[in-house]
Amino acid sequence: QLYLVQTGGGLVQAGGSLRLSCAASERSFSNYAMGWFRQAPGKEREFVAAISRGGSTTEYADSVKGRFTISRDNAKNTVYLKMNSLRPEDTDVYYCAAHYLVIRTTYEEYDYWGQGTQVTVSS
Repeated sequence: QLYLVQTGGGLVQAGGSLRLSCAASERSFSNYAMGWFRQAPGKEREFVAAISRGGSTTEYADSVKGRFTISRDNAKNTVYLKMNSLRPEDTDVYYCAAHYLVIRTTYEEYDYWGQGTQVTVSS
């Protein structure tokens, strides 16, 4: 069992930046590819970014490419999402997730989830 605890998020003006963190409970964290998703009320969970176990491979949704950066520190069992140039349409609840071994971009394939954190971007 892998427990994921998220921190960060909050309210920011359009054009601003935020960083989300997601800390894992186990040292086996390095065995998991990690992803970030977001979800608005009544909508399906949407892929944002993912990173491979060692951090050498990343993938991004087109809507965030060039603005968001996913990274990880396996020594700290933590994955990050740095969000720059935020827009009102980035307002959502953001979730981190873990998938054993292989990087994935669909939420159904992820095994473990963080508790979610609200990001609100004002115009």
